[in-house]
Amino acid sequence: MRRPLRPGTALELPPSPGNLPVELNRFVGRKAELAELGRRLDCSRLVTVTGVGGVGKTRVTLRAAHLMQERFLDGAWLVDLSTLHEPDLLEHAFTEALGLADHLGRRPRRALAEQLAERRLLIVLDGFEHIVEECASLVRELLCRVPGLRVLAAGRRLLGLPGEQAFPLSPMPAPAPARSPRGPRALVGDAAVLLADRASAVLPGFTITDDNRWAVAELCHRLDGIPLALELAAGRLRALSVDQLLHRLDDRFRLLTGGSRGALPRHQTLRTAIGWSHELCTPRERLLWARLSVFAGHFDLEAVEYVCSGPDLPADDVLDVVTELVAQSVVVCEDAPGGTPPAGGPAGAHVRYRMLDTVRAYGACWLDALDDTVRMRRRHRDWYMGLATWCELDWFSPRQAEVAARIDTELPNLRVALEFSLEDGEDAHIGQYLAGTLGFFWVGCGRLAEGRHWLDRALELDGDNDEARLKALWVAGYVAVLQGDTVGAIAALRECSEEAERTGSALAAACALHRTGCLALVSDDMPRAERLIRSALERYREIGELNSNVLTGQVELAMALAFQGDLSGAVALCENVREICEEHGERWTLSYALYVLGFAAWARGDAREARKLLEESLAIHHAFHDLVGTVLTLELLALLTACEGAPEEAAVLQGAAGHLWRSVGLPRFGSQSFDSPHQLCEQRTREELGAERYEECLREGARLDLDGAALRALRGAGRATPLPGPRGELPTVEPAATHEPAASPTASGGETAG
Repeated sequence: MRRPLRPGTALELPPSPGNLPVELNRFVGRKAELAELGRRLDCSRLVTVTGVGGVGKTRVTLRAAHLMQERFLDGAWLVDLSTLHEPDLLEHAFTEALGLADHLGRRPRRALAEQLAERRLLIVLDGFEHIVEECASLVRELLCRVPGLRVLAAGRRLLGLPGEQAFPLSPMPAPAPARSPRGPRALVGDAAVLLADRASAVLPGFTITDDNRWAVAELCHRLDGIPLALELAAGRLRALSVDQLLHRLDDRFRLLTGGSRGALPRHQTLRTAIGWSHELCTPRERLLWARLSVFAGHFDLEAVEYVCSGPDLPADDVLDVVTELVAQSVVVCEDAPGGTPPAGGPAGAHVRYRMLDTVRAYGACWLDALDDTVRMRRRHRDWYMGLATWCELDWFSPRQAEVAARIDTELPNLRVALEFSLEDGEDAHIGQYLAGTLGFFWVGCGRLAEGRHWLDRALELDGDNDEARLKALWVAGYVAVLQGDTVGAIAALRECSEEAERTGSALAAACALHRTGCLALVSDDMPRAERLIRSALERYREIGELNSNVLTGQVELAMALAFQGDLSGAVALCENVREICEEHGERWTLSYALYVLGFAAWARGDAREARKLLEESLAIHHAFHDLVGTVLTLELLALLTACEGAPEEAAVLQGAAGHLWRSVGLPRFGSQSFDSPHQLCEQRTREELGAERYEECLREGARLDLDGAALRALRGAGRATPLPGPRGELPTVEPAATHEPAASPTASGGETAG
């Protein structure tokens, strides 16, 4: 398992498996806790670090995971659920964080367990408290079905599973100093070291001296040694001395003491620390803090300027106020790769912001008190709907890779926007529009399962906008085709076609016809697929469409022709697609055109050209995380490798593809046409290797993950000198069994812009 690649990412293996974030500042103290965590994890497969919010649970568990990751052959992986508010997406969140494949038509939990079954890995689980029951159920099943799995969880409560080891994390040592500042030298514990370290970052040269030692120790003691409180205090040292902090802290403690009678003192202390920081903010800073609470995960300045500005906070002043909140450690500023401003600015490093969950929750309480939550959430939704619309338009452009990366980065906020739109029927049409607009992402970047979730939810509601519902219908129908849900696909596409005729929507009618042709393609009804897709392409031309819909339609038509023996017609169509893609800088649809051209080159005996085309296709598929496109190309490369005289390597690639198909759904879509390359490769390699050696190579390939399989295919292992491939049309081989169709070849994992 490796980290999933995104468009523009170099195809290179990381030094070790996993996705643990790199520490951005010095880790202080906790030596005894880290040692004990290591011992606990040696004895138990599930250890949960518990404690009050802000005590450092996440930081300690991540540090422990870094120290222990070499014990796990398949690495250590962080699954952060803090921004996940939809329990139905829990399995998808695990899949994404672990760098695994989208589940498509299979039951997500089962597919996840099967992909991890033979792995030895550590999962660091964070931010699960709000979905603890669903999370506990999934963790229990994974632990039962994955013997090599260990889980290190961090939360305010236990998961409540058998065999779970509780590890309560206390605040950092912060002993009370002598009563008088002039008394014996105060002892300096880890809390004071942490405060000094963070203070020196905002106030260069700050150290603990004899003059401030007592005040530092007293400040840490009053803050109960809670790391979050200490970091907030350190941020204020830019403007106040330690003595001034103590004086103000004393006032704020008296102001904000209390809370519920049953609350733990440390809970009150943390709220005091955050409330004290809030009190020290100016009115405009407090207002922005509250409004920022509507964001999930990371956000950028442009979004803040639109969502949070108003007569009481002009957009031109937002940057200054954000800067002050960053200086006070209320907002965290980070450089994020792949950011592209909504106006289509340059790619590359892009400054983004985030708030700690506890700080965000505090701001949300104030926003509720201002009776402004609904208005802010609506502005937030409108911004991200605009972002999705812009990205859909820009998908068919040289910025396609940047668009994919941007939507991937903004997914937590897009989920919040979708959730708000679908909470009641009043804004159902907006939810339908947003879910449909993101069709290019659901299909093109391996997010079919999540896309289907949102589309189904949106279509359950009765919206008052025909165009929005029609868009959601044709995208939902296409996703259902790709997942192998024939019944769901027919229902959505039939409704779309009927409603398009009733409302006179030419685009919806063309899209419904196109997607119905795709269903025929994966059902091996090539004459019907050709007829329907040709008709859809004609309708696209009549309404002036030129985008990924048209180009993928041409590639799908080329597939239908190729499977009927018309290779020259297929090549002509794909060469035209190739020319248009190169002219417009489009890459995703190009990868499918290259796949068909590679198939044709192999069929006419030009193995060298076929490999060149297929390797380029595979690299693009993999960069977009297009799983089905990747597996389709692997299958054809395996056959080509066998024809080049390297049967062992061909069998390894077949084993890798076979393993990955289990994550997709029905192997080769249950289609005789798509199954033929696999059957021919198997026959040839079995004859040359013998059954025993062939099975050994299959097992070797099955141990490769998605990244490893793509790298193996692109770099080769033991590749022989190319030999001439077979002449003429690919022979038809009867499949081993008859299945229902599972997915379309064009998006074979990726797809068209909705």
